[in-house]
Amino acid sequence: MLTPAISYKLQPLFLHCPIYSKMLHLVLLMILSLSSRVYGKPEVPCYFIFGDSLYDNGNNNDLDTLAKANYPPYGVDFRGGPTGRFTNGRNTADIIAEHLGFDKYIPSFASARGREILEGVNYASGIRDETGQHLGVRISLNNQLQNHQTTISHIESMKGKDSAADLLNKCMYTVGMGSNNYINNYLSNSYNTSHMYTPEQYATVLIQQYSQQLKKLYAYGARKIALLGIGPLGCTPGNVALHGTNGSLCVNFINDAVELFNSKLISLVDELNKDLHDAKFIYVNIYGIGLIPTKAYRLVNSPPCCEVGANINTTFQCVRDGKSCKLFRVLHLFWDATHPSETANIVAGGRSYHALFPSDTYPIDIHHLVRL
Repeated sequence: MLTPAISYKLQPLFLHCPIYSKMLHLVLLMILSLSSRVYGKPEVPCYFIFGDSLYDNGNNNDLDTLAKANYPPYGVDFRGGPTGRFTNGRNTADIIAEHLGFDKYIPSFASARGREILEGVNYASGIRDETGQHLGVRISLNNQLQNHQTTISHIESMKGKDSAADLLNKCMYTVGMGSNNYINNYLSNSYNTSHMYTPEQYATVLIQQYSQQLKKLYAYGARKIALLGIGPLGCTPGNVALHGTNGSLCVNFINDAVELFNSKLISLVDELNKDLHDAKFIYVNIYGIGLIPTKAYRLVNSPPCCEVGANINTTFQCVRDGKSCKLFRVLHLFWDATHPSETANIVAGGRSYHALFPSDTYPIDIHHLVRL
C-alpha cells in the first residue's frame, strides 16, 4: 500500500518565522492532496507515463549518461531509497498514480516485468531527439513511443488484440515534455538552437513535432491523455544563478519563452479534441499551479536542497553522496538546481488530479477525465 514516504514535524521555532502563514498555506495544500487519495480499486485499469526527467523513475539508470539520479541524496525520503527519481521522494507521476487509486507505483519501462505492464508503464526519460546529447544517452519521446509499441505487443500476446485494444482505450496517459528541451537545448551553450529560432519559432517547432507524436500515441489506442505544461523554468535556482534576474523575481526571458509554448499547447488540446474521434485531451497548467517559488511563498531564488557543487553554473544535479538540507525539507520547492522537491510534486500532482482553481487544468481535471 502506498504511504507518505516521510512525516515532517513543524518545530516550535518555525511558529515564530515571519513567513509562517505562507508556509502553512503550502502545508495545507499538501494535506489536502494527501487526504484525497483513493485506495482500493484503481479508477482506470492502467496508467502510462511519458515525459522527461521530471517524471523519470529509473529509465536512465543503466544508460551511459550523466542525467541519472540513482544515488544519494536523491531518494532520501523515498521508501525505496534512490531509484532514479530526480527528487527527494515521489515525483508528480507517483502522486497522480496514488490519486488514481493504484496501490503500487507504476514501474519504469527498464524494470517492468510480466503482467506488471497490464497496470501501466513509465517511459519517462527530451521531445526533440537531439535534446540532452551533451549529457549522453537519453530516451526521447520518439524512443518512448517505440518502447510503448513493445509494451503493446506484449499486452496483445497476453490478452489478444481485441482485448488489448479495449484495455488501452480505458487507460490514463500523462505526457510531460518540454522542460528539458529548454534547459538542455534552447538555453544550453551546447546547442545553437537559440541562434536558429526565436522563442516564438522554437515553440512552434516543438508543438508541431509534439502534435505528430501525440497523434501517434492516439493511434496506439490512447484516448484519455493529460498534457502537463512546462513550469516557470526562469525561477529554478540553476537558471537564476546562470542568468541572473536583473532585480526581477525570476529570469523573465525564460518564463516568457515557456509561456509561448504553453499557450500553443492549450491550442493543440483544442485541435486534437476536434480532429481525433473520441479523443479526450486535457492541459495541466503546471506553470500557473505555483509549485515553483513565487512571491506568495517568498521562496524565490531559494537555493536547491541538495549540494550541487562549488559552481552551480556547471551542473544542475546533486553531487553524488553530497550534503542535503536537514531541517524543513518539506518547505523547499527545489531538490536540485532544476528539479522540484517532493513538496512541489505533491502540490502539482494533487492539483492535476483535482483542480484547486479553474485555471489549474483545461478544459477539465484528471479526476473528471477518468470518469468520461
